Formats: sequence, structure tokens, C-alpha cells
Amino acid sequence: MIRDFVTRLAAADIGETYNQYADSALLRHRLASYLAARRDAQVVLVGEAAGYRGARVSGIPFTSERQLTGAGPAEATATIVHRLLAALGVEDEVLLWNVVPTHPGDEVSNRRPTRAEVEASSPFLHELTQGRFSIAVGRLAASVLDVPYVRHPSHGGAAAFEEGLRRAFATIGRRRAVVRPFS
Repeated sequence: MIRDFVTRLAAADIGETYNQYADSALLRHRLASYLAARRDAQVVLVGEAAGYRGARVSGIPFTSERQLTGAGPAEATATIVHRLLAALGVEDEVLLWNVVPTHPGDEVSNRRPTRAEVEASSPFLHELTQGRFSIAVGRLAASVLDVPYVRHPSHGGAAAFEEGLRRAFATIGRRRAVVRPFS
């Protein structure tokens, strides 16, 4: 079930990453509520890892604290992702996740996750992508999931991200995924 998933994630040792769920009941609650709300999502958008201004603080992938509460740090990628999903009319129907759900880096920076961190995260990724259409945001996610990718919106990639996501949703719209709830 969802609470078990979140408990396992909070207890996970994922290399040298910061596990934002380990000592935060609030972030565990936010994640559990988010996953419950997206339980039947047929599409999962998968990024690289939790960002220092995104999920590290908010607990929800591709989401900044400012988006949740109106205060705290904003995160450009989160803003772009949510704005486009809303424009496509699918924001509430897409599950957002990361290859590495914990944060590689420190309080003020991100780093690319190591191969060992990606491997340690794979059970969580597999559980959330199973039975869903996966869209990889960036090359790392594409290589791990072995699916085509859309350009990451950071560093001037917003237009290419939008084009790629619109194309992906046009293709997905013709098929139906079989979603398997949390086991």
C-alpha cells in the first residue's frame, strides 16, 4: 500500500543522497497524499532526481514549496512542468516521479546521481512505473527506463520540453495503460 511504500522510501539508504523523507512526517504525509491522489494515473513523468529547491523541500517530485504553500523557494523546472501539464489539461492525471527520489547534492546545489544511487532507487521507480506509460524527462531517465525522452526544461529547454511533451501526449492519447495499484 501507499503508506508502506512511503515508509520504505523514508528508510531507504540511497548512496550519498539526502533522504528528505527520513526525518520529516510532513514530507511523508505530503508524498502519501500525493500518491493516493494519483493512484490511477496512467502516465508517469520521470525526471532525474529530487532537486534542492523542489522535492528536497516540498516532498513532491517536480514541485516547489512555493507551489504548495505560497512561501519558500520556487523552482523553475517545477513551474514549467506544472504550467504545461495544466495547459494540456492533464495536471491531475499525471504522476510525477524521479529516477532517484531523494536528493543528490546539498542544500544549495544538485548533482547527477551515481550509478549506485540509480540502482538503489530502482525498486521504487519500478513500482511506480509498472503498468503506466512512462515519459522520461532527460537522458538519464530515458536510459534507465529505456523509453524515448523529452528534453528537460532547464537551461533553455522549455520550448523543446513543451514540444516533446505535447507530442508524447498526442501518442499516448490513442492507447490505454493498465494501472496496477500499489501492491
